[in-house]
Amino acid sequence: MSSRILLVEDDERIRASLRLALEDEGYEIDEAGAGEQALERFAEQAADVVLIDLMLPGMDGFECCRQLRRVSAVPVIMVTARTDTHDIVAGLEAGADDYVTKPFVAKELAARIRALMRRTRSVDVPSALTFGEVEVRPEEGTVRHSGKDIHCTRTEFRLLCELAANPGRVLSREQLLDRVWGYDYFGDGRLVDVHIRRLRTKIETDPANPRHIQTVRGMGYKLVV
Repeated sequence: MSSRILLVEDDERIRASLRLALEDEGYEIDEAGAGEQALERFAEQAADVVLIDLMLPGMDGFECCRQLRRVSAVPVIMVTARTDTHDIVAGLEAGADDYVTKPFVAKELAARIRALMRRTRSVDVPSALTFGEVEVRPEEGTVRHSGKDIHCTRTEFRLLCELAANPGRVLSREQLLDRVWGYDYFGDGRLVDVHIRRLRTKIETDPANPRHIQTVRGMGYKLVV
């Protein structure tokens, strides 16, 4: 059974071009020309990956992603014509797992999609790991803080598991890109930085002064148990 992609793009020509390119890669494509329509389509039938253009009429791509994140941890790739760092980071902060900038090569986009969908490699950690008030259960895919369930996207969860699998060890951005996103050539260190910030807001008592997920300047990140 082919994987299903929800393509959210208001430009009909771009949407048609992307649909043909991704269908050639073997994907089944569902389309939406606006954010509101995309949320309706997703509610009717969930997708395996969602591609969201930032510049949408009405509800923009940022808000569409935030709304989607309230109901699903589905991998999301932002598609944008903007190259400004603020816009890219804002898209990631809204909940996107990755982004591509226009113009892009369809093969590159397909590679990113495959990378996000290929993240099934097991992480060698105990069945449960506890540090501070946090409990991670990799086999169950759950995170709890002070006894309460914490909602994490697939990317956030894999990032936390990779850090937890190597307590006290510094992991570089390049290592985390390779292990969590599944590629390094196309990777961008901002992906790691933004997801680390999001994780801290969920598991740290004081995200501005993290106790567990610490930055090692010039090197990367480490988890302190």
